[in-house]
Amino acid sequence: MGRAVKRIVFTEAQIAERVRELGAEITAAYPEGELLVLGLLKGSFIFLSDLVRHIRRSLQVDFLVAASYGDGTVSSGTVRLLYDPETKLEGKHILLVEDIVDTGRTLGRLMDLLGQRGPKSLEICALLHKHIAEELRHPTRFIGFDAPNEFLVGYGLDHAENFRHIPYIASLQ
Repeated sequence: MGRAVKRIVFTEAQIAERVRELGAEITAAYPEGELLVLGLLKGSFIFLSDLVRHIRRSLQVDFLVAASYGDGTVSSGTVRLLYDPETKLEGKHILLVEDIVDTGRTLGRLMDLLGQRGPKSLEICALLHKHIAEELRHPTRFIGFDAPNEFLVGYGLDHAENFRHIPYIASLQ
């Protein structure tokens, strides 16, 4: 894979427990209305899959694909929208699910775009948050873990499309 894991940051058991808790928090936060859980691919797919199974209410799922990293370990700052959700957003509670909040560039652009489509509410749920996102004007409502300022992989997060499959979150050397 080219790079080695330096250390395990969050274990498989820690992740599973926190995802269950997030599911309960989200269930309580949205007692009524249409809920669309919108996953930001590719990194959120494992998290989103586990998360929606712990949200105890009806919901819909769709996806966005945005690119900002390429083969690097730092966001390029250029966000390309490769797939736009086909689901109507107007009047729905939209929960944008992200793997990690890093620079905030991608999320900032997406929140602006989605907000223009008339949702009833628009919130972010992130598995990991580095708390360095100077460009993100919208707060992240649901956070799985505060993350160290390291390049993290696993549980959907990748480096050049590798490491997504490992069941824990680790930092790279």
